[in-house]
Amino acid sequence: MTIAEKDCFGILDRVFPMGKEGLREIVPDCFDCPHKKTCLQAALDTKEGLAFKGEVLDRTPAGGLAGRLKRWSDKKQLNRLMKQRETKKK
Repeated sequence: MTIAEKDCFGILDRVFPMGKEGLREIVPDCFDCPHKKTCLQAALDTKEGLAFKGEVLDRTPAGGLAGRLKRWSDKKQLNRLMKQRETKKK
């Protein structure tokens, strides 16, 4: 079976769903999968994954001016990637 044939490959809510406590958890079936790293990376590169990265940035405290600038820069980069993905689909 190739990577593309797996029905769960790269789908954020299937490979990294929200747990009972509101935190994302890796599904136990994924621990034995040889493609878990590439699958999670592909899931984080989707629109939903980029939104998740934005949520993580919002929750992360920015320490000092340098931390705020870094977070602003990271959020701007995520916004660019999300817009780039939207234009590719059109």
